[in-house]
Amino acid sequence: MTTLHPMPDDVVLVAIDIAKTRNEVLIETPGQKRRRRMTVLNTRAEHDRRIVLVKGFGRPVAYAMEATGNYHRPIAWRLREAGFQVRLVSSVALARTREALHNGWDKNDPKDAQVILHMLRIGASQAYHDPLAAGINDVQELSKTYEAIAGAKTQVLHRIQTHYLPLYFPELDRFRQNSRSDRFFAFLDRFPTPASITALDKPAFIETAWSVVGRKVSKERLLGDIYETAKTSIGLPIPLEAPAIRMFRLVIAEARSLIRQRNEIEAMADQFLA
Repeated sequence: MTTLHPMPDDVVLVAIDIAKTRNEVLIETPGQKRRRRMTVLNTRAEHDRRIVLVKGFGRPVAYAMEATGNYHRPIAWRLREAGFQVRLVSSVALARTREALHNGWDKNDPKDAQVILHMLRIGASQAYHDPLAAGINDVQELSKTYEAIAGAKTQVLHRIQTHYLPLYFPELDRFRQNSRSDRFFAFLDRFPTPASITALDKPAFIETAWSVVGRKVSKERLLGDIYETAKTSIGLPIPLEAPAIRMFRLVIAEARSLIRQRNEIEAMADQFLA
């Protein structure tokens, strides 16, 4: 069971309900029953005005907020640099506490600010650790960007496997081996349809595709197998100059670009973490 540590009685408590363009702020000053409510725009001038106002109380100050996308981070950074204590409240705990205090699930910004202030007062909050101040911002961005690019590359691969290949060259998917490699997509870009292969005779195709498929065991046998497969393919007979094939190649180019970006991030991460 988690032990709560309520805030000391002499601390000014400030709750912020974060939004994209403006924030609802609720201030509770020791010794005063009436709370101060304000709406603060997400501008430098408004942030500075609020900081000067709160510093004017001449007391320790503790801020609390719910992590909201990335909108809370610039505000939390400014407050931390100004010397204030910054704390986060859990989104799940905030929702449950709102239901308990207001006997309903209805959500609005002023109500959330009240709940955040209550949670800050009773100690139901967590210390905020700023990634930039902790020196892990670059690692975090590398990780997040890698995840986004890897996910996008997987989506493009699925699009190729479930849409383009079934239409134009369904038998080719069995020759795809390493999903991390660019070689399969390079081959597809050069030979997107069976007709693009059978337009050449077998020796000419093997010679042309030799460098495209990379280092393979029994490369000549592999290319020969692909050639014979192309001759009996059930793919739609679309000419190479058709707009549909241009669209196919656009998607292939996207997959290759994402692979290059992923490899670049991996190299950067290796160097950075070494």
